[in-house]
Amino acid sequence: MAKVAFRRITKSYANLEVIHGVDMDVADGEFIVIVGPSGCGKSTLLRMVAGLEPITGGEIVIGERVVNTLEPKDRDIAMVFQNYALYPHMSVFDNMAYGLKIRGLPKADIEQRVQRAAEILELKPLLDRKPRQLSGGQRQRVAMGRAIVREPKVFLFDEPLSNLDAKLRVQMRTELKKLRERVRTTAIYVTHDQVEAMTLADRIVLMYDGRIEQIGTPEDVYEAPATLFVAGFIGTSAMNFVSGRVEKNGRGYDVILVNGARLALPASRFDAHNGKTVTVGLRPEQLHWTHDGEPALAGTARVIEPLGADTLVVFDVGGSELQARLPPRIVRRAGDPVRVSIAPESIHLFDPVTGRRL
Repeated sequence: MAKVAFRRITKSYANLEVIHGVDMDVADGEFIVIVGPSGCGKSTLLRMVAGLEPITGGEIVIGERVVNTLEPKDRDIAMVFQNYALYPHMSVFDNMAYGLKIRGLPKADIEQRVQRAAEILELKPLLDRKPRQLSGGQRQRVAMGRAIVREPKVFLFDEPLSNLDAKLRVQMRTELKKLRERVRTTAIYVTHDQVEAMTLADRIVLMYDGRIEQIGTPEDVYEAPATLFVAGFIGTSAMNFVSGRVEKNGRGYDVILVNGARLALPASRFDAHNGKTVTVGLRPEQLHWTHDGEPALAGTARVIEPLGADTLVVFDVGGSELQARLPPRIVRRAGDPVRVSIAPESIHLFDPVTGRRL
């Protein structure tokens, strides 16, 4: 295993800079997930670690070596691609063993490594099959097995589950979690799927427009998003955003929304922001049904989306459209009244100009 360090990494194509001074450290044995929308630079960053893209500026260090000028084969990494990249004419065994044969490892050593990886990934019954005889999930496990047998210092995953259907993605996330417990090698995993990031990562790196917006544990980025982008990106239903103003009262602070609704804020946290206009973030799953007489956001249901265990309700509050995840059958149809409340500690405030968390 090895640590990986990024030191002011930049990447440019002609006069267009697409990666802007990325700095971060991946600890020995850590599973880092880089997540962000298409075009944010996450795959480009991964390909620079692999040596598939030249680095314009800065340094990438694997272990104790600066690898900027090393060939991919000399970096002691293994990469799993989204399209599997298996040889169609070779058996599963030969696909997994090919890289070891090229390196000239003894036949007995190759056999031992392939059998061990096949056992970890439950591929032993499939070793004689060709890729065309496998399901998408099985092919992806073969691609992972090919990486495991190399026993690299660092695993690199480039959106490995994106070609699978929804059910298979869930199954493969579970397989990856199991694999993580058995093979504790340093790993950098790239995805656009925030559910993958939340379920797999030791720490998440959120990227936007070639820059790192936040690095933290899944709990950190969910509970304390550093920017409006992070707040809107993380969460299975997007966070609601509405304009408001912080106002001091006798017991502490409230935030008054554009429609006049007043929500209590945690005491003493917002002394420096009294009277300021803010962007208020409210997670749909933290909006709770409330009864008459309780402080509430009151509005009218516009769209109802039953999801089984809960219902996503889109409702209008004074011209602002919000979403709430509520228990089933509380709101049944468009036009029904909606009354929800939220705990003060669950309210997020952001600077509307900089987008930074307050």
